[in-house]
Amino acid sequence: MEELEKHFSEKFGGWVKKGGAWKPTECKARTKVALIVPFRKRYEQLGIFVRHMHPMLKRQNVEYRIIIVEQSGDTPFNRAILFNIGYKESLKFNNFDCFIFHDVDLIPEDDRNEYSCPTSPRHMSAAVDKFNYHLPYASIFGGAGSFKRKDFEEINGFSNKFWGWGGEDDDLYQRITAKGFHLTRPSLQIGRYKMVRTHHHQSSKADPNRFALLQNPVERMPRDGLNTLAYKLLEVKEESLYTIITIHVDKTMVKR
Repeated sequence: MEELEKHFSEKFGGWVKKGGAWKPTECKARTKVALIVPFRKRYEQLGIFVRHMHPMLKRQNVEYRIIIVEQSGDTPFNRAILFNIGYKESLKFNNFDCFIFHDVDLIPEDDRNEYSCPTSPRHMSAAVDKFNYHLPYASIFGGAGSFKRKDFEEINGFSNKFWGWGGEDDDLYQRITAKGFHLTRPSLQIGRYKMVRTHHHQSSKADPNRFALLQNPVERMPRDGLNTLAYKLLEVKEESLYTIITIHVDKTMVKR
């Protein structure tokens, strides 16, 4: 990974600042974006992701920082809690007003898909090649999505209770609609993404409790999310192409 970082740091000509940050110098960016990515051992995908995202974000004149939130150990992967942690920790670096929650294996195909935060929560990955560039179902919010800071806090972030694969995005959608937000999406022609598969990729096991949790997402919202977040911060390191935040979390730390 160090060789990869060195190669692309040189390729980008030094314009990406330490920690994977950049801002335009000839104008003032309209928004400050934290691009938050949950992560565990997907180094090949991470290399592809940062190689693509930095030039694209620069072309959009976005002030941004790429923040990788790595879950240590071998406890079941909790994608949603990593998003919440990334949100909280990102505010130590900048007064971000726009947060994009993004899977490491999704690559946007069209620069017209703006990495910013419009007036309401936005599901950005409307058309993924895995689904033949169609929306699988109307309430999907997986892959890549953006929130203004105040909107994300109003829904209390993601649920912390989904361990393993599935459910957290459906839970999030219920939070969004319960607060009366109008979910937006780019068109299927613009919101196009490629899903990057590698030989070493292993999907998380499905969460057996996800269906039970999805029975009461709105009821849980006030007591399950940003305000009940608990984790152990192991390391924060500003690499040349991204900031990586390594944490430990397990089920005993999550409030029941």
